[in-house]
This record gives sequence, C-alpha cells and structure tokens, in this order.
Amino acid sequence: MTRIHQKLPGSGPEREALRGKGQFWTPAWVAEAMVAYVTLAGSKEIFDPAVGAGAFFLAARGLDRELGRALRFRGSELDPSVLDQALAAGLRESDLKEVQVTDFVLRPPSGPLPAIVANPPYLRHHRLSARTKDALRRFCVGLIGHPLDGRTGYHVYFLLRALQLLEQGGRLAFIMPADTCEGVFAAPLWRWITSHFCLDAVITFSPDATPFPRVDTNAVVFLIRKTAPEEHIHWVHCKVPDTAALKEWVLGEAGAHERADLEVHHRALSEALTTGLSRPPSHHPHTGPRLGSVAAVCRGIATGANEFFFMTRRRARELKIPQRYFVTAIGRTRDITGDVLTAEQVVALEATGRPTQLLSIGDEPLDRLPSSLRDYLRMGEEAGYSRRALISTRRPWYRMEVRRVPPILFAYLGRRNARFILNEAGVVPLTGFLCVYPRRTDPDSLRRLWGALSNPEIPESLRLVGKSYGSGAIKAEPRALENLPLSHAVLGGEPGRPETDLAVQGEMFQEAKQQ
Repeated sequence: MTRIHQKLPGSGPEREALRGKGQFWTPAWVAEAMVAYVTLAGSKEIFDPAVGAGAFFLAARGLDRELGRALRFRGSELDPSVLDQALAAGLRESDLKEVQVTDFVLRPPSGPLPAIVANPPYLRHHRLSARTKDALRRFCVGLIGHPLDGRTGYHVYFLLRALQLLEQGGRLAFIMPADTCEGVFAAPLWRWITSHFCLDAVITFSPDATPFPRVDTNAVVFLIRKTAPEEHIHWVHCKVPDTAALKEWVLGEAGAHERADLEVHHRALSEALTTGLSRPPSHHPHTGPRLGSVAAVCRGIATGANEFFFMTRRRARELKIPQRYFVTAIGRTRDITGDVLTAEQVVALEATGRPTQLLSIGDEPLDRLPSSLRDYLRMGEEAGYSRRALISTRRPWYRMEVRRVPPILFAYLGRRNARFILNEAGVVPLTGFLCVYPRRTDPDSLRRLWGALSNPEIPESLRLVGKSYGSGAIKAEPRALENLPLSHAVLGGEPGRPETDLAVQGEMFQEAKQQ
C-alpha cells in the first residue's frame, strides 16, 4: 500500500497556513486500524468527512485485498487542492468521484451512514468567524439541547455531525486531539455521547508512539457504535509507533493484546469519564483536599500586544517614559531556569536583552500623562493596536490588566516539565504562567506549600486535571489547577478538616482577579 508522507514546515507562514487548515495526515498504521473497526460489521462503504490526502481510502484499499471485498468510498473535503495529494499517493480518480467539495459540518450529506472514519481538521475556536460560531451553536443546541463552551474547536462539531448521521448499528472511528475529552466542554459532550451511543474503545499513544511527530498535539482515537450504551469500555495505550498490533487488536486476532506494543484495560465507563478518557485508569480515586482549598488561581496578564506593552528597560529609557508607569514582569517560561525566581535573576535576564517592563497605566487621565507617554500611545493607536480584539474591549484601550504579585507562579506547557516557581523577585506574570495566591502567606506556610507543590509526585497529579499535548506537555487552566489533588499533610491539619472554607476561597479569587 502506498504510504502518505507529510513534510511539516517547522515554522513561519507555511506552518501557520497549515494550522489555519488543521491538516495533519493520519499515518497508515493508525488509519488501517480505524478502517478495520468501522468495517468489522460488514459495511460495504466508508465515509470520510475530511478526505485530505486520502489516508483512510488508501487503508481501506489495503483491507479490501486482505478480506477479498470491495468498498465504496464516499466523503467530503473543504480544500480541493489536497485531493491532488490523494491522487499522488496512489488513489484513482474513480476513488474520489463521490467526494464532495463542501463543509461537512455546515452542509452535511444525506444520511444515514453505516461507517464513518475521520481525522477532522483541528481548527481552534479563535480561527472561526463569528458567523460560523453562531451556526455551530445553533446546530449544537438542536442536536444535544444546549450549546458547548465557546472555546470548543471545529473538530468537536465534526464528531457531533458524524454521530448525528450514523445509522443504527453503524460504526465510527475518529482520531482527535486529547482536548476533545479534556477541554472545558468535555464533560457535557461525553455525557451526551455515552448516554446515546456505545463507546467501544479509546486508543491513546505514548509520546514515542505519537501518530503526529513534531505536532504539539496528543492524539486519541475514539471507536463508537450507534447501539445501546454499555457500562465498560476498552482503553488501549499504544507504546510503539508503526505497530501492526493495533490493527490486530481491533480485528480480535489472538494474542494481540498480550504484545508489549499495547497496554489494554477493561474500564468501567463511569470511572473513565470521571478520571478522563485520555488518562490511564485510576484505581484509587483521590477524595482528599484540592489546591483550591488552600489557594486561588488565575491566569497571568494578557496584554493583547506584547510587542507594544512589554519592553526592555533600555527601550523604556529611549522612549523617556517614567519608570512609575511600568511594573516588572516575566513573559516566557524559559526565561526562568529553576524553581525559584530571584531579583538577581531578573537583572541577569535584563542584561541579555529580554523584556521585563510591562506598561501599566492606572486611572490617570490622558491629558495628565507625560508627553513622552502620550506620544507613545498615539503611535500605538496609529499602528492599529487599539483596534485589536482584546485591546478594544478595554476602557481606555491602553489600560493594562492588573494582578497582585503572586507568591507562586505555575509554568505550564513549557518544554520542561510543568513546575511551580517561588516568586522571590516579586514580578507579575504574563499568560505563559498562572498566578497562585495561597490563603496563608506567612513565610513558613508559603515555603511548605511551595515545597509540597514541588514534590516529584505532583506532575502525575497534574495529568489528572490538565490538558495533554505533544511530547508529554501538560497545560492546566486556572479552575483545573485548583482541582489539583493534595495530601492532607499539605494543609497542616487533620484528615477531613482542611483549614479553609470555600467562601474564603471564592473571595480570594475574586480579589485576585480584580486587583
């Protein structure tokens, strides 16, 4: 079988264009397993709602030869230019004659469909127009009775549309990013899916076995039937890339699940939904306190234009803007090399030419600002910064978000492991960090909490609440980080008696956001 090789640009306009289309081709060894699943019941056709370079059609052709039958290919594709890649990979014009150039979600085909297999485009919400978002919202309300969170990506709506079109007894296999079951929208999405369909299996991959090398996405395959829901699922963890064991397991071949290539668990659906479909089984669910019982968490400052508001001390002096209009800030996780940030390290960072000064103008009227600062703001307005989406919501546009100095910073999604940083330098962070505000800030309590959060076991706990990305990276949103499990010892109290109450926590969080 001809294999598709996608050369991924590392950066620049070509990489950005690829992100804009969400096009990352499925490798043959994964496509073969997915096609095997949807055709297990004897379907004579497969439908691919995002044909792309034709990975699933090519896999189906190979399966045709193995099983001695011919499959009908149907599908849709929004970008007709990529169909040329499908022909170059070995498909014939006749294989693509029933592929329509259209948007599968907003202009769906007639159904029902017996077998659907897809790698939908991974388009994040901020790349969707307001008109598209409104149409998706209406579609979602009509199907599941309520809208999903506005941060839901387009790939999720591909899944919902496919489920809507799946015929009774039909099968569906989708490969999607892990945020499909880790995002803020995930809980209501999967409650609806697993109450109307049978989730047969979830297939995950180790970083070494990722289907998409050099792509910062943690892939998950979902195998779903339109039959009555069942109480257990298979959870498969693939440890080796390009392994035949995955397809062998799908086909039920003897001994496939015993191979070192795969780790297979028979999980209760309720446990899998509670723990997270992308996460390993949890045999000892945590019932103790969470970080939110001793600290509030909020995101770092979103400037809307770092290149305008965040600068070096040298640049600030050149502009002759007085120092009182700046706060010292940290912008990148890689600017902090250890787990403690000191004032000396900030000075050293400045010496390398890294920005550390955040323009932070208070309530002072514009006409009372120094002329040098007014000139700079005028330049920014002429450059169009005031019309940017986030900045335009501020009144006035140049007024920066404000944060109290957080005693602890949480660095997420860095190339290093996620880590908690003791903020001895007293800086405020930008959005590469989360702000952690402990309830008790006396030196002993602060050091004890930071020490506990630096425990080697914490990264594994983060996997229980965070979103997973390529190469094992973890990202935790503020509410998710507040759900981080902690031992009772961290609280300095007796089990069952955490030294706080939720009212205080809520007040702290509101104060942290407003100050």
